[in-house]
Amino acid sequence: MAISNITAAKILHPSRIVQGKRQAHDRIWTFYADHRDSAAVMNTDSMMAPRASPQSLTRALQDIVGRRHVLTGPARTSRFTTGYRWGGGPALAVVRPGTLVEIWRVLSVCVDARAIVIMQSANTGLTGGSTPHGTYDRHVIVINTLRIKGIHLINGGQQVVCLPGTTLHELETLLQPLGRDPHSVIGSSCIGASVLGGICNNSGGALIQRGPAYTEMALFAQVGNDGQLRLVNHLGITLGEEPEEILRRVEAGTFGPDDIELSDDRRASDRDYSDHVRKIDEHTPARFNADQARLYEASGSAGRVALLAARLDTFPKDAATATFYIGSSSVSDLAQLRRDVLRDFNALPISGEYFHREAFDVAALYGKDMVIAIERLGTARLPLLFSLKSRIDELVRKLPVLPEHLSDRLLQLAGRLFADHLPQRMRQYRDRFAHHLVLKMGGTGISEAQQYLERRYPNQAGDFFQCTEAEAAKAFLHRFAIAGAAMRYRALHGREVEDIISLDVALRRNDAEWFEQLPVPLDDKFVKKIYYGHFFCHVFHQDYVLAKGADAAAVKRQLLDILDDRGAEYPAEHNVGHLYEAKPTLMEHYRALDPTNHFNPGLGGTSRREHWG
Repeated sequence: MAISNITAAKILHPSRIVQGKRQAHDRIWTFYADHRDSAAVMNTDSMMAPRASPQSLTRALQDIVGRRHVLTGPARTSRFTTGYRWGGGPALAVVRPGTLVEIWRVLSVCVDARAIVIMQSANTGLTGGSTPHGTYDRHVIVINTLRIKGIHLINGGQQVVCLPGTTLHELETLLQPLGRDPHSVIGSSCIGASVLGGICNNSGGALIQRGPAYTEMALFAQVGNDGQLRLVNHLGITLGEEPEEILRRVEAGTFGPDDIELSDDRRASDRDYSDHVRKIDEHTPARFNADQARLYEASGSAGRVALLAARLDTFPKDAATATFYIGSSSVSDLAQLRRDVLRDFNALPISGEYFHREAFDVAALYGKDMVIAIERLGTARLPLLFSLKSRIDELVRKLPVLPEHLSDRLLQLAGRLFADHLPQRMRQYRDRFAHHLVLKMGGTGISEAQQYLERRYPNQAGDFFQCTEAEAAKAFLHRFAIAGAAMRYRALHGREVEDIISLDVALRRNDAEWFEQLPVPLDDKFVKKIYYGHFFCHVFHQDYVLAKGADAAAVKRQLLDILDDRGAEYPAEHNVGHLYEAKPTLMEHYRALDPTNHFNPGLGGTSRREHWG
């Protein structure tokens, strides 16, 4: 296996710190390290050392990364301490390191000060798991890693090593000329999502053949039972012995073929999932966050360690693809289609995305601006758009005279300036059918699907058409605009809407009654019910828009009780965050990774207290 030094300049920029500034920081760090060691001598039980004062902790962090990259106060930190979709809370500081060595030094200071660390990349999580929440017994420091981007190609791009700030879009862009794809592509939850965030959350995404984001080859920092910070190198790459040497080398990519281990003892993807998802008669879901088979060190860690680099498989692109748009009015019709495809097709679909008519309507009106923005601006410019939206939201918080949700109102208004953006055939199917499935096939699977669909449709329940290239692009963009559209609906209809409950559900693989039917008294509490998901994996996202006056906590409990009775698992792919209770297997994983409860405590309703209370 050989390593290529081909690296995109826009993606890899190890550090922009000038040499003099780096030397100054090194002198400061040496001074801190000497005094830390002296303190340890004076107090033999370092885990009982007094907590640092807010001022001294903030100054120590500034000495490492510079004052500009230590943010304090709600006005400067709210972008990082407020969840993309839900949640948020105060932090003493948000730190934005520029190198992996700076992260290591920041972690060392925080651990010695007995401060809580919340690692964060793009902050695109849907369950509040990368921001503070609730009350803690120690100072909270958020470490945002987006300044540290980098991708190193292994064996011509068959594998990659990604640094913490690298986004899925950046990885996809780098691999495109090589004819390869990352684990996930645009749309899993947000275009700006980070690669390492997907690993931490076992994110599944839309691609049926690949399963949850997973690796056993990672470089991470963790705190042991003795309260000491350690660097664990399981990348399968020889990088030296000392932590800072290892971190500098992996960031710069200064390793060659002789440094790379070829053993298959550790995997860089979930190689078994394509067989696993085909087992349609199994009484268990295909994938979910608490699945013990897919919890391994950093994979599924939800920030319980500080993930600093990950080695991942990439996948060859299909030379030819085709997309089929299927409409049906029958739950059993689509259930049978799913069974036939997974059981009988030689080629698994690339993806199969489902949405209900009500989700179609919400996205058509409240996700229109997002679809048009992607088409007109391209995905590369969307992070700038998101940043602008965040800054407008910050301004609204500072100036209460401005209308609430101003950025959403402006974007909604912008969308209305354009004509209908959806293809005519999609509109016609919206009127004819309640259930919509966008099926993408590659290679020999194209003819398999075409022949099967021509035999099956039209029938009393449904029909299909093969999409043009433009229709296919629109259909997938429309599907992936649904989640944001649900949030937009809530923002603009505050007078009628109490709240929104978003559930992330994995149904059993043998469940024929996949579409939810709620009892009337419960159903009457909703203004909208928005169903969409990854159909062949039986993973569904279900957004319930509550009518004004409804008790959100009580309603959520009723919904979860119904899912429990159905044998479903939740969450499926967005992790527990602060919205779900962690099941025993997940809680055991967290405690094994973080026995002192230093990293992201409180997830899944677990203890926020030091040493787990």
